[in-house]
Amino acid sequence: MQPDPEATATELEISDIELGRRAYRRSKAQRSFALSIVSFLVFAGAIWWVLANSPGWALVQQTFFSPEHFARSFPKVLDGLWLNLRMLIVAAIGVAILSTLLAVARTLGGPIFFPIRFVAAAYTDIFRGVPLLLVLFVIGFGVPGLNPSQRIPVEVLGTIAIILTYSSYVSEVLRAGLESVHPSQRAAARSLGLSHGQTLRHIVVPQAVRKVTPALMNDFIAMQKDVGLISVLGATDAIRAAQLYTASTFNYTSYIVAGLLFIVLSWPLIRFTDWYTARLRRREQMGGAV
Repeated sequence: MQPDPEATATELEISDIELGRRAYRRSKAQRSFALSIVSFLVFAGAIWWVLANSPGWALVQQTFFSPEHFARSFPKVLDGLWLNLRMLIVAAIGVAILSTLLAVARTLGGPIFFPIRFVAAAYTDIFRGVPLLLVLFVIGFGVPGLNPSQRIPVEVLGTIAIILTYSSYVSEVLRAGLESVHPSQRAAARSLGLSHGQTLRHIVVPQAVRKVTPALMNDFIAMQKDVGLISVLGATDAIRAAQLYTASTFNYTSYIVAGLLFIVLSWPLIRFTDWYTARLRRREQMGGAV
């Protein structure tokens, strides 16, 4: 039996009240967008007026924002950024593995696992308390002293230092996620015959990672910036390349180039983090409905 087109059209008619609500929301969104544009332009204009009327703005502009030096230093700084990117990929994999092991070790129950919990807790306390710069100095200059005849690339030593430091931070985030999973989830999994390892792998860890994903992304963004500290060991990364250019030209535009490249590197993940956080918030407000 074919549906009546007139009856279907009648059922799909929208009331005047709903149309008025939609029109009001649309006009409100348009006014908000227009107000945002105007306020941004006013703010940017005020900042520009302050800078342009500063006595030393011409010198600062020539020293930090020179188009000529920007074009000349860009290829060198970009070549150094590839080193930062390679280190970041390796460090992210190492941090993911080591931090997961530390988080699981700290959640082990029973007195027999006390030595493991103690070592994991001591590790996280030490490396969270020591600045990354000091860890870089100790690993970068101390480890090669153990065997002076064997040369270890500073990129490898710097990556190890970053992994050791950031694993302590990420492991605490993961531990908070593991402990946020309700104990009934573990009990239900064990009652179905899953072992402790299977319960962690299939039940606990997936739920824990979803809960702490925004925090993990923020740690990853912070690590993207801190890989630039490898320059203190002499590696020619983006920051070191900018420093060498500045030393030869006495112009600081290369540092602006390095900063912009790091922003471009981290901006996609920053936007994705904001989107994912908003998505989780919407799901929670809907009662967890997908």
